[in-house]
Amino acid sequence: MKQQLNMKERLTGAVLLCAIVPLAVMGYLLIVFVGLLGNVDRIRQGVYAMDHFVNATIFNGYAWESVSSHAWRDRDKPWAKFIIWLTDKFQENHCQRCNKREQGIVDLMMRKRLHEQNIGK
Repeated sequence: MKQQLNMKERLTGAVLLCAIVPLAVMGYLLIVFVGLLGNVDRIRQGVYAMDHFVNATIFNGYAWESVSSHAWRDRDKPWAKFIIWLTDKFQENHCQRCNKREQGIVDLMMRKRLHEQNIGK
């Protein structure tokens, strides 16, 4: 039974990705275009969303947390040390500030168990 639920979740995820990926590419292109030529306030939320996407997929973090906040939580790991070093070039203590702002959200999501599987349950 658990095997069937896992397969249902995988198939649902694959179907959703077929719809989401083209829209994500369009969103990325809009971020670049508007970011270079237009009002950056419009695209700020899109940049946050891309940051969270990269954190969840590339850095195996939470979807509701930025790369910077995650780096501060895992600051002893080599990849996190690099992110902290790099972001400090642009804003001193950037990762620590992000983590201070986002840690409450991470704690709430974990307490509510929103990181667990929900498709097929």
